[in-house]
Amino acid sequence: MKRREFITLIGAGAAAWSNRGQGQQPAMPTIGFLHLGSEPVAIIEAFRSGLVAFGYTEGKNIQVLYRFANGNADQLSGQTHELASLGATVIVTAGTTAIRAAHDAAPNVPIVAWAGAGPVTMGWAQTLTRPGGMITGVFEAASNAKQFELLKEVRPQATTFGYLMNAANPGNPLFKRLANDAARALGIKLEIIEVKDQSEIADAVDRMVSLGVEGLVIINDPVLGSNLPTIVERARMHKLPSVGEEGFVNAGGLLGFSQDFLAMARRSAWHVDQILKGTAPGDLAAELATEYRLIVNLRTAKELGITIPPSVLTRADEIIE
Repeated sequence: MKRREFITLIGAGAAAWSNRGQGQQPAMPTIGFLHLGSEPVAIIEAFRSGLVAFGYTEGKNIQVLYRFANGNADQLSGQTHELASLGATVIVTAGTTAIRAAHDAAPNVPIVAWAGAGPVTMGWAQTLTRPGGMITGVFEAASNAKQFELLKEVRPQATTFGYLMNAANPGNPLFKRLANDAARALGIKLEIIEVKDQSEIADAVDRMVSLGVEGLVIINDPVLGSNLPTIVERARMHKLPSVGEEGFVNAGGLLGFSQDFLAMARRSAWHVDQILKGTAPGDLAAELATEYRLIVNLRTAKELGITIPPSVLTRADEIIE
């Protein structure tokens, strides 16, 4: 082979490799979005808007795989395995049940929470500023006391309140302690009922009434959140004033008081962005949300024959009339 021919062949080969490299696109990052309840449409839209703010457009330069357990916690482990097997490099989820299940099923996959009990209290982080493990994100500051205080303002003569919980929630020891502290500070008796299955929810509310409960607080939990119409219906039937998170009052409950979950979901996109850029989750500060929303449903108040005091109405972020 002549020297000129050899140089030509080498040059052609280099060009071929160059063109092949230019034609290849980097692998699109994949995020797993896992939720214990049914599809949280508003939360997903908020999370997407957060991604857009950091330059990600779903389907163009990032892929998001969605899995919903519809209140069945037994599905979480399998869904997490599936997301990991499909290449999810980050799993976004919320709630102590889903966070723990995802971490147990895929301990080497970073988890970003958009809600859930404080990670230090739950043992998932060494400190908020430096979690040190695989779990970070945006978490809830305890709001139990505020919910009971609101209920007491609506029913000042009440002596007994009820607290409806999901028995499978691993954060229950913390939530019970906070609820008992709040009840004790208000000088009221607290009846706590934990449901083991979604089918028990209606009977649980009925049982609360038989125990003399004069107001009901519903814990923020995806299993209960997937059954809000049932809870609202039973509470209305028994003329029972009740307070839950924002979705509860939108479903017809009397009062909604919770942290701004839409803002938390948007903020969690920052943690995802940092992890995709190479920061270890243990080096990303976990955050406690500080923004709350109070919603009052005056239509429900009228149905229950309850007058909402001005002290509550003037603090409301939204009033449903």
